[in-house]
Amino acid sequence: MIWEGKGAILTGRRLLGETDPARSPAGSIRGDYSIDVGRNIIHGSDGPEGAKHEIAFWFKDSEITSWQATQNQHIYEKP
Repeated sequence: MIWEGKGAILTGRRLLGETDPARSPAGSIRGDYSIDVGRNIIHGSDGPEGAKHEIAFWFKDSEITSWQATQNQHIYEKP
């Protein structure tokens, strides 16, 4: 899955938890479902450049679509 939007990387990393599951807070994916660093169950990019590389690695261009939620116009300020 590819997430996009304001704060997507930071928010995603909070949901995932720390790379080391033992340091991940309860309620995070790794904190609740992982034990070892090498088997930490899920991956998230650490920044925009890493995300570009990883998206190209895992997905074909034909598999990527863009979608805008209708509520975005009420949530985000226009730049």
